[in-house]
Amino acid sequence: MSKALYTRRLEKHAPPTHNLLRLVKAAGVNPDEVQTEALITITAFNIEARYPDVKRAFRQRCTAEFTARQMAMIKEVLQWLRSLIP
Repeated sequence: MSKALYTRRLEKHAPPTHNLLRLVKAAGVNPDEVQTEALITITAFNIEARYPDVKRAFRQRCTAEFTARQMAMIKEVLQWLRSLIP
């Protein structure tokens, strides 16, 4: 969704990055503190899921409660980003 926002606002391809905060800011959006932290957290999930040594530690944190909280946060961010795309 962040790449769609970038593409829609700037009318060009989004850069090849998974850094959501960087993408959103490059699209001209100034997220508040909560949104900034959420984008940083979601970006970290992408990194943690890629590397085997980090993946094990990440899996241990992924309890049902942790996962439910994170999914709720991700859905809020997704809804917010959608609202910014005309």
